[in-house]
Amino acid sequence: MNEEQRLASQQVKQPEPSDKKSEKDYSKYFQSVYTAPSLKDAKKRGKEEVQYHKDFAIDEKYLGMGHGRKFYIRTYGCQMNEHDTEVMAGIFLQLGYEATNKVEDANVILMNTCAIRENAENKVFGELGHFKPLKQKNPDLLIGVCGCMSQEEAVVKKILKTYDQVDMIFGTHNIHRLPDILNEAYMSKEMVIEVWSKEGDVIENLPKVRKGNTKAWVNIMYGCDKFCTYCIVPYTRGKERSRRPDDIIQEVRQLAAQGYKEVTLLGQNVNAYGKDFEDLKYGLGDLMNELRTIDIPRIRFTTSHPRDFDDYLIEVLAKKGNLVEHIHLPVQSGSSDMLKIMARKYTRESYLELVRKIRKAIPDVALTTDIIVGFPNETDEQFEETLSLYKEVGFEMAFTYIYSPREGTPAAKMQDNVPMEVKKERLQRLNDVVNQLCGEAIKQYDGQIVEVLVEGESKRNPNVLAGYTRKNKLVNFVAPKEVIGQIVKVQVTEAKTWSLQGDFIEVVTDQKVEL
Repeated sequence: MNEEQRLASQQVKQPEPSDKKSEKDYSKYFQSVYTAPSLKDAKKRGKEEVQYHKDFAIDEKYLGMGHGRKFYIRTYGCQMNEHDTEVMAGIFLQLGYEATNKVEDANVILMNTCAIRENAENKVFGELGHFKPLKQKNPDLLIGVCGCMSQEEAVVKKILKTYDQVDMIFGTHNIHRLPDILNEAYMSKEMVIEVWSKEGDVIENLPKVRKGNTKAWVNIMYGCDKFCTYCIVPYTRGKERSRRPDDIIQEVRQLAAQGYKEVTLLGQNVNAYGKDFEDLKYGLGDLMNELRTIDIPRIRFTTSHPRDFDDYLIEVLAKKGNLVEHIHLPVQSGSSDMLKIMARKYTRESYLELVRKIRKAIPDVALTTDIIVGFPNETDEQFEETLSLYKEVGFEMAFTYIYSPREGTPAAKMQDNVPMEVKKERLQRLNDVVNQLCGEAIKQYDGQIVEVLVEGESKRNPNVLAGYTRKNKLVNFVAPKEVIGQIVKVQVTEAKTWSLQGDFIEVVTDQKVEL
């Protein structure tokens, strides 16, 4: 099968709608056109070679496709989804479309979705319902669903059965195919589905429309091989694939030349970077060590996994300079027994030892984390272990969640035997501790002078500016709008629970990187 035939085989049409179509009929349809996430199949990954494409280019026949048309993208989920939206916006602009922030004015609406929690999926389905009147008013409007939800069999099945206003569905591995998918949707009267079960390739030189010119996402790798039992990401994002170091370094150098002040390196498991290279030994520590020589004031990374946080990476981060002293290190639970059921592959003790190493090398580090409460079989004693670990580490902030089963994951087959009222009570107790320690950490800034990267106006007051410190603390202050995009000094006058208030002092004139 040649490439054209392969792509054609992955673009399937919606079956004829019928109120009488049974669940069994839909099941048969899906067996022929869609591959569901499978733990067994996913663990066989690696046999198919990942292709590395250096030069993305839009086919000339599609240039001008968007003339006189506008696009709107609504984004849910993580920073990787934000980055994917930047790429799709870049492709739309090259096709001749204009961006709009009003769905009523759009000729194409895309929902870039997240599958990590049930409430995120419910929001998408709710929005799709709201878009139906727009479709009825403008039959030429194209509505698309992309992102992680598209990689789930049950989701696509539900869209086919319930949301006939949707024109196209495509997955996380074929964003670069957007021009072809749009063209097919315009030409066809039926729904276009292109969701690859094949692992994604690495596509370089994709166009991007970045938000602002101060902070930038730089993707350094794709996918995840960890297979935590609760997580759908290894199925929706595929196996770990790293970009080549030279391409990443070149992109960061270009951002520095364009005046960006901060770069965040992205990956589903960012510190597994380079482990898939067969021709060189090169990891995240090596990459960070090279990036710290680039004249850009701040470099961060997210999200890291404790299993892959090696000693060399700690050694490099301890050099600081433009490498900020803030590390997000998801722990999920403080119980070794729970961590085992979650397949996190580390223990409470090994996590605390990692924290000890980090704090020894970087005494002023700010640590933040993710925690799940109410995982199947979690006991009161095990939850108490989470509380005690949180206090022992002294996290400065945490994203906390009630466990939500995701279809297709091993945990979804476990009995969800922690009552919801217990989950909510544990979440409240955890959040009380999170708020307490966050307040204690932020009080230390009272009266201090901090350096703030000014991002723009405060969400609550356009006369107030807002930005973040190196340790990711939000600071609000009054200053001339001309300092937006600059690093400034602010003297803290009030430390609140989640943010700082301060008085503007001056712009930091020397923002050179100190090696």
